[in-house]
Amino acid sequence: MFGLKKIKLHTKIFIGLILGVVVGLVFGEKAMIIEPVGTIFLRLITMIVVPLVLVSLMLGTASLGDIRKLGRIGFKTVAYFTITTMIAISIGLGLANIVKPGTGLNKEVKAELYKSYESRAQVSIQRMEEKPSLKDILINIVPTNPVKALIDGNMLQVIFLGLLLGLILTLIKKEKSDLLIKFLDGVNDVIIQVVHIAMRLAPYGVLALIAAVIGQYGVNILVTLLKYSLVVVGGLVIYTLSVNSFSLSLLGRMNPILFFKAVKEAMIIAFSTSSSNAALPVSLDCVEHIGVSRQYSSFVIPLGATINMDGTALYQGVAAVFIANIYGIPLGFTDQITIVLMATLASVGAAGVPAAGIITLAMVLTQIGIPLEGIALILGVDRFLDMCRTTTNIIGDMTCAVVIKQTEERGKTKLK
Repeated sequence: MFGLKKIKLHTKIFIGLILGVVVGLVFGEKAMIIEPVGTIFLRLITMIVVPLVLVSLMLGTASLGDIRKLGRIGFKTVAYFTITTMIAISIGLGLANIVKPGTGLNKEVKAELYKSYESRAQVSIQRMEEKPSLKDILINIVPTNPVKALIDGNMLQVIFLGLLLGLILTLIKKEKSDLLIKFLDGVNDVIIQVVHIAMRLAPYGVLALIAAVIGQYGVNILVTLLKYSLVVVGGLVIYTLSVNSFSLSLLGRMNPILFFKAVKEAMIIAFSTSSSNAALPVSLDCVEHIGVSRQYSSFVIPLGATINMDGTALYQGVAAVFIANIYGIPLGFTDQITIVLMATLASVGAAGVPAAGIITLAMVLTQIGIPLEGIALILGVDRFLDMCRTTTNIIGDMTCAVVIKQTEERGKTKLK
């Protein structure tokens, strides 16, 4: 970046992030003029997500060669994500109940926040009302039109197609499946090269995206809601450094420090784009460098980008308590258990795109009787917190891939 060819990519990306903050603070809303650079980078990454997930899943499933093994890995993955999501939201609720972030907010500040973000809150409420039920989500996993599923980028349907077609490759004659697998392997190499090209643009894309965010929202709103923001960020840090590190050490048999060093590029992309889907290609590449083959990662990480929302669930717990504090609504033990269950269920099928957490938060608030208009209070800092929780989400995805790989390989050793 800027002629510093010898600097490693992750360092260039970090420099781009810092410069983005500086540009946003110095130029304010004028920094929005360079946002198209970031948008182009984001679109380039997003463009390859669907073909990457489809091809990787087909190859990964075909390489398993055993339906029972696929079922075992799927069960482990879903169980891991469900348990860690519930732990994450419990940590968020615990911190929020101790700190009580919504107490002591100035009435004038409340009124200003309502006035500034009420219209955006209404949009989120409307989108929540249109969100399908859990039953509909499960039914809609099976696409009626595979081509439409690929065009729309419906990740649950794309994952289903990848698993189904990969499974079929294990059932047909080997001489025919081998030809298809070789072709898919070539396509996969092409896609990976596109990822590498996109990553060369990452420092400039990150700079533009961060500058636009800081320029548009500034730091005033963050200072106003500093207490709430610190609880969310603190919870995310505690969860990431404790639960993920524990999982890596005990279940994944990997040094957490080495893991975090290896996946820092994916973390920076997730932070700057606020999108699990955008970070997905980089996540796959990072875990491959630490010994997790595509056989496991191509199943676990795309699924995680769709159903694993541990960072988002933690944020929802804090946000629910914060808004309840603002309105003076006491939350009993039953309400808190409801928040845990609803946030866990709401995360299933949540899109891996920016601001999806606001939609699922609306579902949680509705269930426990907190006014949805309270969402207006947190929208001012939501973009920054979205960046933080998305980073936690993708770290969870990659951690799970390490855990699944280790448990499967350990099982093979025992059988021998």
